Amino acid sequence: MKVVPVSEFAFGVDLTEGEMRRRAAVVEALGSDWDPVAVLEGERAAHDLLYSGLDAEQQKTYELLVAAGVLEDRQARP
Repeated sequence: MKVVPVSEFAFGVDLTEGEMRRRAAVVEALGSDWDPVAVLEGERAAHDLLYSGLDAEQQKTYELLVAAGVLEDRQARP
């Protein structure tokens, strides 16, 4: 009996059909009244509120996080 190393076997799984079912279920669960633009505007408003009124030390930390790419710069948004 010849032993074949696992590295010589090619495994492939096509997840396309399952992914399409999952996406369809997500969209269905969101419902017909889901408004992605309103959701994004709400997230931006919450972000602005969260980072408003910072004291000097907090503002410095915020600017460091923006410079590092951890947070989005809310002043640079359109």
